[in-house]
Amino acid sequence: MEDFRVIVVLTLCAVAVCVESKYMIYDTGAGVVEGKLNVHLVAHTHDDVGWLKTVDQYYVGSNNSIQGACVQNVLDSTVQALLADKNRKFIYVEQAFFQRWWRDQSEATQAIVKRLVSSGQLEMINGGWCMHDEAAPHYIDMIDQTTYGHKFIKEQFNVTPKIGWQIDPFGHSAVQAYLLGAEVGFDSVFFGRIDYQDRAKRKGDKHLEVIWRGSKSLGSSAQIFAGAFPENYEPPPGNFYFEVNDDSPIVQDDINLFDYNVEERVNDFVAAALSQANITRTNHVMWTMGTDFKYQYAESWFRNMDKFIHYVNKDGRVNALYSTPSIYTDAKYAETNSWPLKENDYFPYASDINAYWTGYFTSRAALKGYVRMLSGYYLAARQLEVMKGRNKTGPTTDYLGDALGIAQHHDAVSGTSQQHVANDYAKRLSIGHKEAEVVVAESIACMVSPKPGCSSSAANFHECSLLNISYCPSTEADLSSGKKLVVVIYNSLGWKRSDVIRLPVVSENIAVFDSNGKQVESQLLPVVQESISLRNYYATAYAGKSPSSTPKYWLAFTASVPPLGFTTYVISSTEKPASNFVKEAFYKHTGTGKDDIEIGTGNLKLIYSGSEGKLSQYINSQSSIEASMKQSYAFMLDLMALRGSSCLRASGAYIFRPNGTYPIGSQEQNITVLKGTIYDEVHQKINSWIYQITRVYKNKEHAEVEFTVGPIPIDDGVGKEIVTQITTTMKSNKTFYSDSNGRDFIERIRDYRADWDLDVNQPIAGNYYPINLGIYLKDEKSELSILVDRSVGGSSIVDGQLELMLHRRLLYDDGKGVAEALNETVCVGSDCRGLAVQGKYYIRMDPLGEGAKWRRTYGQEIYSPLLLAFTEQDGNKATNFQMLKFSGMDSTYSLPDNVVLLTLQELEDGNVLLRLAHLYEIGEDKDLSVMTSVELKKLLAKRKIIKVSEMSLSANQGREEMEKKRLVWKVEGSKSDEPTVQRGGPVDPKKLVVELAPMEIRTFIVTVGKTISRRLVSSDLSLQLSGSN
Repeated sequence: MEDFRVIVVLTLCAVAVCVESKYMIYDTGAGVVEGKLNVHLVAHTHDDVGWLKTVDQYYVGSNNSIQGACVQNVLDSTVQALLADKNRKFIYVEQAFFQRWWRDQSEATQAIVKRLVSSGQLEMINGGWCMHDEAAPHYIDMIDQTTYGHKFIKEQFNVTPKIGWQIDPFGHSAVQAYLLGAEVGFDSVFFGRIDYQDRAKRKGDKHLEVIWRGSKSLGSSAQIFAGAFPENYEPPPGNFYFEVNDDSPIVQDDINLFDYNVEERVNDFVAAALSQANITRTNHVMWTMGTDFKYQYAESWFRNMDKFIHYVNKDGRVNALYSTPSIYTDAKYAETNSWPLKENDYFPYASDINAYWTGYFTSRAALKGYVRMLSGYYLAARQLEVMKGRNKTGPTTDYLGDALGIAQHHDAVSGTSQQHVANDYAKRLSIGHKEAEVVVAESIACMVSPKPGCSSSAANFHECSLLNISYCPSTEADLSSGKKLVVVIYNSLGWKRSDVIRLPVVSENIAVFDSNGKQVESQLLPVVQESISLRNYYATAYAGKSPSSTPKYWLAFTASVPPLGFTTYVISSTEKPASNFVKEAFYKHTGTGKDDIEIGTGNLKLIYSGSEGKLSQYINSQSSIEASMKQSYAFMLDLMALRGSSCLRASGAYIFRPNGTYPIGSQEQNITVLKGTIYDEVHQKINSWIYQITRVYKNKEHAEVEFTVGPIPIDDGVGKEIVTQITTTMKSNKTFYSDSNGRDFIERIRDYRADWDLDVNQPIAGNYYPINLGIYLKDEKSELSILVDRSVGGSSIVDGQLELMLHRRLLYDDGKGVAEALNETVCVGSDCRGLAVQGKYYIRMDPLGEGAKWRRTYGQEIYSPLLLAFTEQDGNKATNFQMLKFSGMDSTYSLPDNVVLLTLQELEDGNVLLRLAHLYEIGEDKDLSVMTSVELKKLLAKRKIIKVSEMSLSANQGREEMEKKRLVWKVEGSKSDEPTVQRGGPVDPKKLVVELAPMEIRTFIVTVGKTISRRLVSSDLSLQLSGSN
């Protein structure tokens, strides 16, 4: 036996000596070949900006016990692989990673990469800071993060991304198609996840690739070519994975070595190509050659693709080529005259019969609320930065922009990351918030400063980021020593607004004065014990120290603030109470038919049943609405937990799989009522972990519901999902309407899909949709609307009823990759509790056809709440402010009711980025769904306008240039006489008037001169506040 082994070894050695060494050159230069099936090999990596690891851990490759992923390796390796063959191509998406890598490179490497980009070997696709989610983000955040990435690409490479690449988000929105697709200048958008039933039908009909019209208002003017992949964003079935540790057979083409398999691998390739061609129109198919964090050793991928291209093309049955989605799109455009039409969106998404990805619409509700709050704050902070002037040495709002950009990632605001990653997102947002707070404080101090130049301002402004939990050190100060509290209130909207300000205070001996020194009406409400308990625990958790005082009251007053400006109020100590003190009235449930309880002193009245202690009627004397209305809570139980089987699909971070709805009855059914001159409150302790306050304001015609849910109990070993339901007797006929990323409203019909015959297997989860702005239903007489303060899941499971999911706490992973149960906890020392979520939603009923104005106007006010800044001053002296009231606009001007200012931001070069949006859809409101206009000279009245250039939505190219390059796609069955879509006309450089058609957003780069004046009102107003106490 030993002799045999020696002979074998000697023989092999002899063979090896005899083989002639030869370097193999592969022909990889193939292009598109007419008349053949062309297989476009698109080399890509999908790099999550946080998921199982944090964004920094993914970049540097640390914490690999969780996942072996290093983006640095991907980019280092890919650049070297591209240099090895000029025909190789690669696409990259996530600029949050790429800019990290870019700043670490030498000038020589940067020059090489610029050549690769210029030649088309390396193409920037999508180009946002991240690949944003499409359910949970607000459209303003989607625009901002895309702009952030496109700006970096334009500055470094002077290119504009042409393709949308949303391959991993869990469903796809109409706003993504028309706004973040067509309106940024993309030729096409590609994605991986659509409903399994939808995909099956589209394969059979060859409708995976369509013309997507996401906006009924903008129609064909904002349509885009859209392609859903046959399976997902990975290589096709047939073993085509080539990372060094993947187990797919490589192409072994050395005939002198064992396992030679060229013919076998070519047959695999051709079979997979023909299979995909059977479900795809034209003779072009795309193969997504890559997946999550691949190409860490890029040569392994490219070596095998080189061989496939070489040998497949020698075989001749199909043609293989290195390609990109841009090349693929151009090929599709050239091949056929018309495509199927797709309207609306691709929600909800189900990956199989029991896997509806609708739970993440609510997952990590607190993080969703934090992102939304900071989104509105970022908008306001950038405006104030413009008014003061950008500080080139810092601080700036850039860090917050970066953090918010990262937070839009489809595993961030979606709530589908691991807990330590969610903590990292929140930490980044907090750091950005703190830096932006300095910008805001300095800007306000500068604007009220008695001296020019801002450098000597003595005002030291503070904000209260935990005001939602009754914690605000600035307002809790003792003013009895002679100090007075100055409150500067900034309005980031383009119209004048009045709103109720609520501040926690320690004394009842206080009064409120406006900027004219006149005392304003105010009221004091007691701070309830439930709020104090929540405040003490969470203030310690988030601020790092226990509160030093305990507020006794909520001070409330109505503030009136000019558009794009601020006004000043002063809170001073008095010898006796100067506010209307509101006393509690406790109503105990007796079940004996006690008199009804009426809430509200204005047009709106809510009636609570005396016998049940619950909401029973909604009455608006102004609109003549009188309707039955009930509000309740319920929970969904995790089906897997109930049955105790690991074979069943569990509810988790992504998946919603309920086992019915279980009502939550009020523990005592008692209510506490507080009636004041400004607003009334109803307090309800639903149970030990749900507390609710309903407010009805004298001068508003909606109800505000503030809820605190949690910690959700899990002592029974069962996770729960908490919903609230508003029930009426309206005949809604299975139909309701939900928004798309806070923009368009889309009709939903329960248990129905417009694109295929739905097989209903999850009647609750399959009817849930993402809600960012609101949800409403209607019948032949009236409309019921609910607006929200963050992204949630919602539906109408029963006619006449709207349902919102407010919070989730689950004990099982749903098997979709995050590998962790959605069980959020907070710890203060050793005291760890399940997370409590506090939030608000708003309810209103209107006559049929009249609800849109409230939804649009108040929805914008929810997104952009009034910004409050506080400073203490000596109560014996006049307020030392140059400006007590200010508007950045002309004093006689405000934006039309149907227009909102989306962006006002000073860029590094001193130019101003300006975005204006029409708030209404075509036909949505009889008065406001019309062409409107904005006078830029009056909008930017404090700055001299030198030049206005209209840009694409992401401001990386001129609008006219973008339109010239736009591919004009034809739709099957379209007619040549279709009506022309209405758009605003060119801006006259002298008149500077911007027209806006329904749902239109227009973006401009404005070159401005120096500030004309900060002064709107006479500075002698400061004298009027002397002796105001």
